[in-house]
This record gives sequence, C-alpha cells and structure tokens, in this order.
Amino acid sequence: MKIKVGFGFDVHQLKDDHPFIVGGVKLEHHRGAFGHSDADVLAHAICDALLGAANLGDIGHHFKNTDERWRGISSLILLTKCVELIGEKGFKVGNVDAMLCLEAPKIKPYIEEMKVNIAKAMRCDVEDISIKATTGETMGFVGREEGVVAYATCLIQKD
Repeated sequence: MKIKVGFGFDVHQLKDDHPFIVGGVKLEHHRGAFGHSDADVLAHAICDALLGAANLGDIGHHFKNTDERWRGISSLILLTKCVELIGEKGFKVGNVDAMLCLEAPKIKPYIEEMKVNIAKAMRCDVEDISIKATTGETMGFVGREEGVVAYATCLIQKD
C-alpha cells in the first residue's frame, strides 16, 4: 500500500454583504468571503491538500480564476473534481483534518453539516473528516474580521 500526505492552505478576504460559504454551508454573518468561485476557504484548502499529496499542483493550476467556467461555482464541485483527479492516479481519500481560523461567526453549530457536505463531495465516510476552528484572538487580519483562513492535511492511499 502506498500512502501520501498533503497540506493545503487558503485565505479569503471578507467583505460586507457577501455570502459566507464554508464547507458548503451558508453561515449567517454580515460579512462573507470574496472570490472567483463561491470562495469556500475550507473546500479550497482541502483541494490543495489532495492535489499536493498526489503531486498534481494546486487549485489555481486546475481551476484558474480567469476561467469563467468556475465563476460562482460551488467549491464542493471543485473538491469532487480533485478527488477524481487523484483517483486517476489510483489514489483514494484516507482522511482529512482541517482547521478554520475566523473571528466570527462561531462555527460549532455548522461543523456537522460541513463534515457531511465535505464527505459527500469526497465520496468518503463522515468519520474520515475532521473540522476544527479557532479565532485570531482579535489580532491580525483574522482578528479584525478582514479575512478567513483554512488549513488542511489529508492522507491518500492506493493498494
């Protein structure tokens, strides 16, 4: 069995009156993430972790922000496409461990739904998806609610 590990990171600027989609869930908040797609920072970090583990480059290589096909698209679709790409190399998802860093809103009420959405997009068990969150303790761009950050690690494997 071959096992590989990947790491992903993403950051998005927060702007007033934008939707705030994280893990495929619309968060109730007055600010939201700005980006070419739906700006789902969690899905983007996981995409990069998967692609990196399989040595397939990064999300920007596969889904350019200058390509109108990806404008406003659900990042869960991009995540499914990344799973398909690693599958073409014979890999399947082992697990994902992700960390969100945002000052507000508190995401504990949303985590289970995020896990279900991510697992469905990745065609894996919910038990294989871990999502945690922390704040910026009022420091930096996260603490000032100017941006949101996500980190993700994943394990992929093939027999």
